[in-house]
Amino acid sequence: MKITRYKKVQKYLKFYYNNYGFHQPYQVLIDGTFCFSAFKEHINIRDQLSKYLNGSVKLLTTRCIIKETEKISKKTQGALTILKQFGIHECDHEEPVSGSKCILTMIGKKNQKHYILATQDRDLQEKMRLKPGVPLLYLHNKSPTLEKPSKASYGKAGSTLEDNQFMFISETQNEILKNMKKALGVVEKVEEKNTIRKKKVKNPNPLSCKKKKKKPGVKNNISSANGVIDGKVQKRKKSKPKKDLLQSIAK
Repeated sequence: MKITRYKKVQKYLKFYYNNYGFHQPYQVLIDGTFCFSAFKEHINIRDQLSKYLNGSVKLLTTRCIIKETEKISKKTQGALTILKQFGIHECDHEEPVSGSKCILTMIGKKNQKHYILATQDRDLQEKMRLKPGVPLLYLHNKSPTLEKPSKASYGKAGSTLEDNQFMFISETQNEILKNMKKALGVVEKVEEKNTIRKKKVKNPNPLSCKKKKKKPGVKNNISSANGVIDGKVQKRKKSKPKKDLLQSIAK
């Protein structure tokens, strides 16, 4: 099974688990149409569904569904043998009714027994999409496929996959959490608004600063009185006597 297909199944099962209380072993209610297509495509229902749903499953049917399949047993003999292998849930019908009517009564308004309905009947699928909390399972391209939860299921749960992809919390569960927080004395902290801090002016890095270049023709720190030029002490030159003065002294 591909990773994307596996993730979708787990996402949908998580939705039904959080909002409608579905749990393992999953109770899969199977009708004759599903068994007929499985027999035609040579699919082992028990192995395929346990692998696909990644958990333990209970495969169930009713006496009305078996009776309906027996009436057309000439065409669906293989489907009938498959159907008789599953467990039987009592539907409380004194006289057998059609498979679709029996399933409608078994599901009821709220699907309290948490059935996953496996059927190929298009009309029955359309009716079940109007009821919240009824997962639909059918065979597509020789592989079982769990349909995305219907609008009725999302509306009753009060959440959508687009709003929250990982966790689904109903309104009742949210109220229970709030009451628990109040009882435990947990107060929700209000998020403080992020204040914009002014950046402090930092001194420049002395290593990154360039030394100032001296301008040509300008001498700094000149002190003619002390004989200091650019911080250097210069020696005075002795003046030599004139030749004429020396000659007069010699005479």
